[in-house]
Amino acid sequence: MHFHDKRKMIMTRGAAGYRGLGRLFILSVALSLLTLAAPGVGAAKVYIDIDAPGFQKFPIAVDVFTGGAGEGDGEGNDVWFPDNIAGYLDMTGYFRIIPRSAFLEDPQKDRTRIIFSDWRTIGADYLVKGSFQRQARKLAVEMRLYDTVRGEVVREKRYQGTSEERKKMVIKFVNEILLALTGEPGVFNTQIAYVLKKGNNSEIQTVSFDGSSQTRITNYNSLTLAPRWSPDGRHISFTSYKDNNPDFYVRDLKAGTRKKVASYPGINLSGAWSPDGRKILLTLSKDGNQEIYAMDAASGYLQRLTYEYAIDVSPVWSPDGKKIAFVSNRAGSPQIYVMDRDGSNVKRLTYNGSYNTSPSWSPKGNRIAYESKVGGTFQLFTIGPEGGTPQQLTGEGGEYKHPSWSPDGRYLACTLSRRGVNKIAVMNANGTNIRVLCEGANPAWSPMLE
Repeated sequence: MHFHDKRKMIMTRGAAGYRGLGRLFILSVALSLLTLAAPGVGAAKVYIDIDAPGFQKFPIAVDVFTGGAGEGDGEGNDVWFPDNIAGYLDMTGYFRIIPRSAFLEDPQKDRTRIIFSDWRTIGADYLVKGSFQRQARKLAVEMRLYDTVRGEVVREKRYQGTSEERKKMVIKFVNEILLALTGEPGVFNTQIAYVLKKGNNSEIQTVSFDGSSQTRITNYNSLTLAPRWSPDGRHISFTSYKDNNPDFYVRDLKAGTRKKVASYPGINLSGAWSPDGRKILLTLSKDGNQEIYAMDAASGYLQRLTYEYAIDVSPVWSPDGKKIAFVSNRAGSPQIYVMDRDGSNVKRLTYNGSYNTSPSWSPKGNRIAYESKVGGTFQLFTIGPEGGTPQQLTGEGGEYKHPSWSPDGRYLACTLSRRGVNKIAVMNANGTNIRVLCEGANPAWSPMLE
């Protein structure tokens, strides 16, 4: 059954007749924005099934904006806004953008009168329209999302700002669309930290979900690696050889300060922060073997969690902070294990493949992503926290390593290697919609930052 048919069923039969199709999101809420916002008009409950195996992208049209009274528009806002809205919607992997060449509406006629049947004819279940007024450096923009089947407004928002703030306006409205149709906003207000290698050195940088705003975090002219975010997004921890030993540091992004937290002889490898921010997992070799420790973020007190002759590395927390996934070669090859937060009840998770590493626990709690060597190259898989049959996400177009979940659990960042060049890529959680952002490796996705 196609998505268009599902929506008709929802309108005629309601949610009760739709329960067998999977998890449904019901949303009827208006958000306040930092800009002037108008209340939603005719906001109806929207039922969307985004978990069905045969999920089809939402067909949506984004019409050319109209300019209202005011000074002439020399910035091309009539097409800039719809082009960027369509671009960000397409970026999410959840929308099929109807090309402008398919539109039936006459651009020379009154565009404020909407003939919904024309939009339905070209296959658009949803429609975005907008208008703008420009006075000197001030820009006022109104954006509306329509349900073409019901013929009514789903979201209507007004924004005021300068021309330099157009991108923020677009992202806010795209988040409104996602919230209305899926129950959750997007991840545009996040950053991905990663390692950029230059010669024999490497530094930590960050990049936005859309590939913009590449920002250098460290500048040590040394080997710096393994970035990890604190859950409040204020700190990034990492390991650096800047003082000729792989020491563990924490950088306060707001204050611009850096603190060396662990500098034991040997490896001091950065691991994940606990969900409450009180503990940081580390891999230390100070006792002669690579073992996993939990460090109290305030006092620096260390609790050793593993006691094995084998190597134990790459620890990550479960989203509830009760479990830790990690990598160990105690069975003869690198495999994914899970233990309680105090190091007890160790359980092997992966049995398929002889080399499984780099676990990343989904914020939703239901999957652990990892890399596995398949036919000589690394590919991404996910597995349930209790084990079971792994799901392969990648397999073509290169080698995929170092998965990191977005804070909403809908996307994965990873290292994509092609012809010896490492790139930061993102994909939907099912392995589709792969996009390359920039050169780099070892990504770590931030929490929501705004």
